Amino acid sequence: MRIALFVTCFNDTLFPETGKAVVRLLEGLGHEVGFPEEQTCCGQLHFNTGYRRDAARLARRFVSVFDGCDTIVCPSASCVGMVRDYYPELGVEPPAVFELSELLVDRLGVDEVGAVYPHRVAYHPTCHSLRGVRVGNRPLRLLRAVAGLELVELAGSDECCGFGGTFAVKNEATSAAILEDKCRAIRACGAEVVCALDNSCLMHIGGGLSRAGDPLRTVHLAEILAAR
Repeated sequence: MRIALFVTCFNDTLFPETGKAVVRLLEGLGHEVGFPEEQTCCGQLHFNTGYRRDAARLARRFVSVFDGCDTIVCPSASCVGMVRDYYPELGVEPPAVFELSELLVDRLGVDEVGAVYPHRVAYHPTCHSLRGVRVGNRPLRLLRAVAGLELVELAGSDECCGFGGTFAVKNEATSAAILEDKCRAIRACGAEVVCALDNSCLMHIGGGLSRAGDPLRTVHLAEILAAR
């Protein structure tokens, strides 16, 4: 299958290893991955802060850039949710965009991808993946099939980490309090690594852990699944 990668501007700028991991993973499964170099932002930031005219312009550009791509994969549930759920509000018909775990489990029909990752891992279901895109147990199915990985239970896993994009800037004190609760739960579960589908949330969690001097690492699901 030929699959187009929408890496997202956030990953491209701050976490390029996640995009590279998606390519390694899918190519290792025998698929061809294309990368339209003209891609930019999906418009989520503009949409969430009230700049709908700018968001609509970016949405139309997104559709134009990915025109002709039958299957698009994105390692960010929040950006998938933007394209899938909010482009129609902007009068733009969204193309078929899949979050990575959706693509693997539903479209490609695989749970076990040949990954090896000998660490204790806690999975944090981000708000967009849990309540927006509704990925369900797909990430957990993939993680449970990784050789050497011990999946540990995270108390209150369905609770927000406090990031929420510009929410963390506009409501700093509230965001910090929510983050502290999440970090406390992560420390208590005994994990070495925290995994999620959105690097934005992992950045927020990782910052909180780092400031407290905690050695726990944050790793995107794609990087775990691409580990050999």
